[in-house]
Amino acid sequence: WNVVFFIGASAAVSLAAATHPLGAQEAAYAEWRNAHHAVDTLEAGTLDRWNGQPIEVWRERLESARSAFLQAPISGHPTAEERRAQMLMRADVDAASGAAALLSGGAGTSARCTDRDHALDEAALISTLYDCFSTLGNQLEFEQRPLARATALELLHEIPDAHRREALFRAFTPLWQALNGDGRSIESPYRRLLHLTVSNRPASGDRVDDAARTVGVDRHTVERWLVGALQTWAEVTAGPDIEPWDYWYHHTAVTQPLDGRLKPEDVATLSSRYFQDLGADLSAMGVLHDLAHRPGKAPLAYTDYVQLGQSIDGIWRPATVRVSATVEKGGLYIANEIIHEDGHAVHMMALRTRPAFFDLGDAVFYEAFADVPSWSVASPAFQRRYLGASLEPGASYQALYAGVMLDIAWGLFELRMLDHPDSDPNQVWTEITRRYLHIRPHPELAWWALRVQLVHAPGYMINYGLGAILTADLRARIAQAIGPFDAGNPRWYTWTAQHLLQFGETIETPTLLRRFLGRPVSDRALRRELCRIRATTQTISDSVASKIATASSISAADTTNGGMNRTVD
Repeated sequence: WNVVFFIGASAAVSLAAATHPLGAQEAAYAEWRNAHHAVDTLEAGTLDRWNGQPIEVWRERLESARSAFLQAPISGHPTAEERRAQMLMRADVDAASGAAALLSGGAGTSARCTDRDHALDEAALISTLYDCFSTLGNQLEFEQRPLARATALELLHEIPDAHRREALFRAFTPLWQALNGDGRSIESPYRRLLHLTVSNRPASGDRVDDAARTVGVDRHTVERWLVGALQTWAEVTAGPDIEPWDYWYHHTAVTQPLDGRLKPEDVATLSSRYFQDLGADLSAMGVLHDLAHRPGKAPLAYTDYVQLGQSIDGIWRPATVRVSATVEKGGLYIANEIIHEDGHAVHMMALRTRPAFFDLGDAVFYEAFADVPSWSVASPAFQRRYLGASLEPGASYQALYAGVMLDIAWGLFELRMLDHPDSDPNQVWTEITRRYLHIRPHPELAWWALRVQLVHAPGYMINYGLGAILTADLRARIAQAIGPFDAGNPRWYTWTAQHLLQFGETIETPTLLRRFLGRPVSDRALRRELCRIRATTQTISDSVASKIATASSISAADTTNGGMNRTVD
């Protein structure tokens, strides 16, 4: 175990010595969480055994701990904090069989993409459509060979020939048809899922409402912020409309000279080196990386616990965390993704709280925080230090924000579809992408259906869309407090852990964010960043060929300042 201490951070209490009313219940909950995460890890194929035990033993321990939790006595008179702790634990146990089980890649489920039973309930339909991403999405047919969805998306950034890009883009058609059918409400599985999601929406609202509450605004303000960011992007990237299969290449081809400097096997090492320069040694923390392709692997990148952190006999034992992703290609696109996942990992490792509160808080917050380090890949300072060369800033940030704007577009898409579930998703997506991303209309294609989250957790994309606004706000606040960190800053991890990350759910996320920022969340930081593209690049809407010509003049300045030797989402 690696013991890490932060000033004022040791808020955890040893369960063995706990005397609070929830002592027995919380001890059972901690055992249940550890068994639950062990089972998930083993089902996902990351490890064959955990702590020397096979999955059968952990499943038995899981059921035993669940029973112990449900039967545990509560003594005395719980305080308001303890009642909240009890509510969070019970909600976690009740919801455990949902989304987390899907991350195993479908192990233990009978859901099949071919199931078109109109009587499926929401959970069953989610499992069915998720299976489409595991089967069809990870077996795209392109140029007589199968291709995983994540790899195909990376190739859309790289293939120079427009006809090949279109062919690759259209290789997604079987997946789109499986998710949306012919688009008619009764025949579209996705539209049926939306209707079920809306009809089952709790009184507190859906995921959009949850995210809005986290940042201290209402649903209408969220929509206004998303539209405002997209409108700013539309203005700074004004130019002729492009085909959807050209969008990624049009905005990111400029990064190819740098992409060639980062091989697939180097990506994880680059991320580890960056976090070490931020004061977070992933290796010393014991973060596990599961990055190889294998059949049945979950079709999305994610980070999860293997075991909770806990104070035992007065000694803090940090969590064990794993990152699951598929890295088959190198370059800045996948480096951004892996740094994002490692951002989740260091957030988890920073937690110093009791088991009931040992989680990351609201989704929009933890997704936004993971992008705080990952957005650094677009910085010339990052590129010079870790790749030995850099791009012109405007073009580099445009490449980054092209992906961010797609996330914001998906967030707006889901918000509007949840508000109007009878709408044709193809038309809603076409209107958004044509107006704000300058993409030619193709309402005959359900190309909105590229993201697993759309069916895995309807409404979840708001956490990336609205999260981008929060990311920009958090980055500005951190840089103001400790200085620049795009090329490393040894104060970064300790400072963010002490002021933002350590609390978990001890402090409700809206309160934590307002306290950290010293004011309400604002969309101004992201709008400023987008305007900076226009200020630093005079030829933003030029052709890709012009961008590549500009990129060929990459500067090798400062290569002695940490230039990466080839030995490294």
